[in-house]
Amino acid sequence: MKLKELFDGDSSVEVRGLAYDSRQVGPGYVFFAFPGAKADGREFARAAVDKGAVAIVSELPRPDGFTADVPWIQVPHGRQALATAARTFYGRPDEQVAVTGVTGTNGKTTTTYLIDSILRAAGFTTAMIGTIEYHLAGKVLPAANTTPESLDIFRILDELRAAGGTHASMEISSHALALGRVYGLRVHTAVFTNLTRDHLDFHETMENYFRAKRLLFESNGGRPPLFAIINRDDEYGKKIKPAAQTETWWYGLGPDTNLRARHIDSSFQGLRFDILAGKQRIDIHTPLIGKINVYNILAAVGAGLSYGLAPDVISRGIARCEGIPGRFERIDAGQPFAVVVDYSHTDDALRNALTVARGLGPKRVLTVFGCGGDRDRSKRPLMGKAAGELSDVVYLTSDNPRSEDPLQIMNDASIGLQRTESKHVLEPDRAEAIRLAIQEARAGDFVLIAGKGHENYQIFRDRTIHFDDREVARSVLKEFGYPKP
Repeated sequence: MKLKELFDGDSSVEVRGLAYDSRQVGPGYVFFAFPGAKADGREFARAAVDKGAVAIVSELPRPDGFTADVPWIQVPHGRQALATAARTFYGRPDEQVAVTGVTGTNGKTTTTYLIDSILRAAGFTTAMIGTIEYHLAGKVLPAANTTPESLDIFRILDELRAAGGTHASMEISSHALALGRVYGLRVHTAVFTNLTRDHLDFHETMENYFRAKRLLFESNGGRPPLFAIINRDDEYGKKIKPAAQTETWWYGLGPDTNLRARHIDSSFQGLRFDILAGKQRIDIHTPLIGKINVYNILAAVGAGLSYGLAPDVISRGIARCEGIPGRFERIDAGQPFAVVVDYSHTDDALRNALTVARGLGPKRVLTVFGCGGDRDRSKRPLMGKAAGELSDVVYLTSDNPRSEDPLQIMNDASIGLQRTESKHVLEPDRAEAIRLAIQEARAGDFVLIAGKGHENYQIFRDRTIHFDDREVARSVLKEFGYPKP
């Protein structure tokens, strides 16, 4: 491909690849030098040229002293330019692969897993991109970000197309929308789960946060989605106004929906209910637990309907999705009390998880949670309040403190916790906090270990260590003699 086909550049220059990381540059590559919070990508332009880059693209001008004889292409928006170039370079794979994009604060991962399961039950070869891992035509790949850069998205879609795949489901974060990682991506079906307080360290206000989410339902450098699946019971969902040409399924539990759940039976064994979808009735039986998963399933069913799938295929796909790593994941070693690990790391998600736990009728709820460092401080007391109001005992501990003092983070959260009447224990060592909670548990109790879910690391100021709540819980249970001989 010629540089002229990507930018208004020299038609004689041959482009063999694109990169936004100078370490990935090869001969004939175009290097995109993004300005960043910690480093200016232009600092790596010389290294990119030395490795064979034939052009540099940046929002910023050529720096003084950069004398390499390659075109310096200045653009208004670096990531939008990368998205447009990547889509062209890979031959517009989003025109052959139907993309479902899922956005919202909570439920993105579970909903995306459910959608992928439905599509595979229909016999499609699929890809899935999300927080935990990426799937590509049966292969499992590590996840770098919830939503990767546009170059990686279009590369995955191209590889899926080459493998005979037809459908891709992906979590689309507010960061990805605001920064332009999915600019110009052709989305077949856009899903909105909910919006609650999160990521205000990045967006600053809820209005900015919502504005980013709304981009998925607008043209955003391309055309609006063909279908929109929107949570009608969410106050922000009601405010989304899809384009006139977008067909919309409004889902929820109320009468003002055209995709509604009824006759919900919830237990620790799972959920049973039926869904009215227009004139169709869809029976649901799933091992997933709790009201929040009713909403996730409704969203996934809406996506299945947007592809014209039959109710029995959709039901089968839901039933086959037996669990999502770190999402209300049960740790069962034969103990007479429940232990569950969940990713809930906002006050709303924590409240939802605890409401599910309470609804299962335990004698007591014991909660282990912490708050992440270098993130929105204002949600910490809200998380403490949620934990205290819905727990009998709370073990306030560390999460990923990053550059902050773990004790200061705990102090922020304890402000909300102290406004409740629950008993609470402060223990900065997360492994010890989990041990204390399990040691305290009696028959019929429920232990919720919240915040990290699928994560297998803990980030401190000076190091990152291996740490998995599920592994720690199993180890502690084994220490206390479970499973019993």
